[in-house]
Amino acid sequence: MNKSESKYYNTSLLMNQALIQLLNKKDYQFITIKEICKKAGVNRSTFYLHYDNINDLLRETINHLNKNFFECFGEEANTFEEKIKNHEKKDLILITPKYLIPYLNHVKENKVVYQVSAKYPILMQSLEKYKYLQEKILFPIFANFDIEKKEQKYVSAYYINGVYAIIDEWIKTNCEDDVQAICKLIIKCVRPFDEL
Repeated sequence: MNKSESKYYNTSLLMNQALIQLLNKKDYQFITIKEICKKAGVNRSTFYLHYDNINDLLRETINHLNKNFFECFGEEANTFEEKIKNHEKKDLILITPKYLIPYLNHVKENKVVYQVSAKYPILMQSLEKYKYLQEKILFPIFANFDIEKKEQKYVSAYYINGVYAIIDEWIKTNCEDDVQAICKLIIKCVRPFDEL
């Protein structure tokens, strides 16, 4: 990345962060470009060098957040979909510290983002992420465990909503409890008969 690309990226990142912080305080339709620029420490002309409008900024922010999420899992995230086809069943269990710890650390480091996502699920495209997780990750894993196709949507709803409920409560307490403790709690709730 050259100097001008780095400057563009850093400015873009500042505006992404400003939008998320503003969304945590007020409704999207009431956020102005002026507020975003002030919060990001850039002038209005800089905003228009990057975006046509706030919707463009929102799209970029969501893309950045998604990329950031997958990066927390390292190289494994890039090849996981392919690995589902060739792994043993024991390697396809996602409710383990191997997957939960990076996820929970990401949530803790980005709790404002998760608060905004809970507040504005449609705006933050939460349903699209949920469908991606179901179709590309969970349904193929469930097929390996011989869960009938007609039952897969129910099983995925159980896992996703159950884990999300714990994380939502954790975020409400400003992620005060230790990541390891939340990891153990999720495993205890989802896989109660496994030894921790």
